[in-house]
Amino acid sequence: MRITALFFAYLLICLLLAALLTYPLLAAGWFELPPRRVMGRLAQGFMLLGFWPFLCLTGLANRTALGFDLHRPAFLRRVAGGWLLGLAMLGPVLALLVALGVRVPVLWGPTLAARLLAAAATALLAGLLIALLEETFFRGALYRALRRRGGARAAACWSALLYALVHFLKPHDLPPGTVLDWGSTCWLVQGVFTGLWRWEHLDSLSSLFAAGVLLALLRERCGHIAWGIGLHAGWVFVIQVGRRATWADPQAPLAGLTGSYDGIIGWLAAAWLLLLLWPWWRWARGRTDPVPDPPPT
Repeated sequence: MRITALFFAYLLICLLLAALLTYPLLAAGWFELPPRRVMGRLAQGFMLLGFWPFLCLTGLANRTALGFDLHRPAFLRRVAGGWLLGLAMLGPVLALLVALGVRVPVLWGPTLAARLLAAAATALLAGLLIALLEETFFRGALYRALRRRGGARAAACWSALLYALVHFLKPHDLPPGTVLDWGSTCWLVQGVFTGLWRWEHLDSLSSLFAAGVLLALLRERCGHIAWGIGLHAGWVFVIQVGRRATWADPQAPLAGLTGSYDGIIGWLAAAWLLLLLWPWWRWARGRTDPVPDPPPT
């Protein structure tokens, strides 16, 4: 838990630095964007800029700790294989949601094919980038730091918990008519955390937690994050293309199977991921001894 708190503190410091700059930059006219977007982008920038120094301070600045300890061709082959596996894992969830009427295919039009092709290309690139960054942070650095001190199950759960929570730590729009100043900037920071305690997020939070545990145990089994990057990117591809090829029907009798986060992951996805996760969880039962860092070569 202490290690998870350390990584959370790093993310929190990046957010607070972003908050300190949001009001001055907008007041100076540098950006013409909503304050929440400026704060979010600044926080992401600080996270990227500070990531390597943070890894050096925690002793994780090496390929083995981050899960990249494979030759490039072998690593890329596993990423590709993981991507196909990700499609095969989450694709049936989307198909079942369509079959149950929870999501409805968009009507065919003369530009639909071109729009879906563009969406697929964007989803492929975005999925790979998101997966690379998140897997390096959560299943690379965080999981390795936790695994130094505890068993596989505990490391998987703590890393998955922070992974799931971070998806809901986002600034929100200011109330209409609110003038941006230091007071409203504090309101933006406060809103980042209040969204965590909304019950409607529980289904998506459960799905993300199950996904995080599965990805962590995959890293434990393989010793690297290549499969996890591919799997994660495949999931993002299905979600992003699915959101453009279908629309959510809130009046559907089984609309509660999806969550409010992206309209696809929810209780159905959580149940499916838990079913897939169960054999991995049983396999990790005996892996309780901490794994120390390998000796320097």
